[in-house]
Amino acid sequence: MLQSFIHYGIHFGLPLVVAYVFFRANWKVAYLIMIATMLIDLDHLLAVPLFDPGRCSINFHPLHTYYAMIVYVGFLFFRKTRILGIGLVIHMIADATDCWMM
Repeated sequence: MLQSFIHYGIHFGLPLVVAYVFFRANWKVAYLIMIATMLIDLDHLLAVPLFDPGRCSINFHPLHTYYAMIVYVGFLFFRKTRILGIGLVIHMIADATDCWMM
């Protein structure tokens, strides 16, 4: 229960805080872009079994690998991709909490 609260709190709460604090003029758009980064979880559809509560998604699913994370961090350095990069990095942090709490 605590693990789910932390995981989804980071997924939905942290992007809201970041959007409101750092992108106040367009915080709703920034928040929606960061929430849209959850689409990278579509790579979970490639896993067998589809859902395993004991599995760490970091470095297991293709879009959750360390190589992909380097690209996500790279997005932070460019103005046009910064919000997307923030959302993706927050997503990886949220998923990493599952690995740390197992």
